[in-house]
Amino acid sequence: MRFCFVLFCVASLASSTLGQQQQTQQPSMPAMPTQFGVGEPPKLSANASPEAKLSAMFQAKVKEEWEAIKNKDKNAYAALLAEDYQGVEVDGRGERNKIQAVAELVDTNVSNYILWGFKMIPAGPDAALVIYEVTMQFPPKSQVRFSRVYISELWEKRAEEWKEVHYQETHVK
Repeated sequence: MRFCFVLFCVASLASSTLGQQQQTQQPSMPAMPTQFGVGEPPKLSANASPEAKLSAMFQAKVKEEWEAIKNKDKNAYAALLAEDYQGVEVDGRGERNKIQAVAELVDTNVSNYILWGFKMIPAGPDAALVIYEVTMQFPPKSQVRFSRVYISELWEKRAEEWKEVHYQETHVK
């Protein structure tokens, strides 16, 4: 009986200490957005760093891309892609160029999406690697209702416009 009481006290003390450590560690962790693409693009202060401004611009471009996919808007989607665009999707059908990617937009059945885990890695003054995850929702009568993919996109600044040059999806379980 005494052993059980001591064990209970040790377990209680350990859990309360662990809880206090987690509470003290959380505020020191950097604030990182866990979701983007829902609502408005991030608001930046006037003195935001150039990298923060670039990151916010890419978040808006990715949201614009997914809105075009959801709405099957060929013109909006094509405007984001470079002429030498290459994309590889999880369907296993291989690489697509810009013409193929835009043409198959009519067959897309994404009814909604959630974008999250955004990360932008500058690759010089005129290029950036954009990484994020998307959870796609399909219509109720679809065989598959949801699909989650990890996406990497390479963007380049060409003639003063940012264009998506490469797109790569990886299925996430």
